[in-house]
Amino acid sequence: MLTVLAPAKLNLVLEVLGKRSDGYHEVRSLIQTINLCDRITFERASEISLECDEPSLQGADNLVLRAALLLKEVTGFTKGMKIKLEKHIPWGMGLGGGSSDAAVTLLALNQLWGLNLTMTKLMRLAAQLSSDAPFLLYRGTAVVSGRGEKVRPLANLAPSWFVVLVPPLPRIPQKTKQLYNSLTAEYFTRGEFTKKAVRSCSRAKSFNKSLLFDVFEKVAFDIFLGLRDYRECFIKAGASNVCLAGSGLALFSLVETQAVGKELCSRLYSEGVECYLVSTFVPEV
Repeated sequence: MLTVLAPAKLNLVLEVLGKRSDGYHEVRSLIQTINLCDRITFERASEISLECDEPSLQGADNLVLRAALLLKEVTGFTKGMKIKLEKHIPWGMGLGGGSSDAAVTLLALNQLWGLNLTMTKLMRLAAQLSSDAPFLLYRGTAVVSGRGEKVRPLANLAPSWFVVLVPPLPRIPQKTKQLYNSLTAEYFTRGEFTKKAVRSCSRAKSFNKSLLFDVFEKVAFDIFLGLRDYRECFIKAGASNVCLAGSGLALFSLVETQAVGKELCSRLYSEGVECYLVSTFVPEV
């Protein structure tokens, strides 16, 4: 039996450079994993099965199950695995929980089944599952490009604290697709925000909150009705910087210290808002 953690991620910088000939968009992003984690347990079995403590995520579309079945298909492995998924990362919020679950499943089964696939091969498989899964094979801090399949790991940032706010808004079907379709050429950049952030991080070994950038903020607050109100709630609680988490709906703020984060969370809790105080994190598999 093996139990592993699958961490959430935050896009500290997220740019879209344009639309590609294959229909996807070209992105540049500086991404960081955080210590808000799902927990996955693997137990040897004759067939592949998945038990999830969130009933709505139990079906065949769960990326854990898809990852296990894909790995079995491409390798011809004949045995199975009983997998138990405990969800702690809010899903459908731009925090990459499902993608992280899939990435950790590929890593764990590669080990448990003795497949010895290279990281290059695992990256190709991860890219078939989601755009975030390749990065989440590496975790830590990295620059991502292409449609997410190109990952350049960086030196890990110094421990940093974030407050993540999860607004109680309805999940939106095809959320990410709607956001991409709402971007017009005026919102496309050339990767300069990512480059500037990477240069700053390499010098200071930490992230400057003034460099936070997410292109989807240009359109998200018009698409996600009510999200603007929660951003204002965040600011009124004392957040000096508020950024959309990836494709949303979650919002986050980089705070100076753990104590400041605790105070901010306390104020948000008093308003009945779900939030988390998290830090940079690189879990082992």
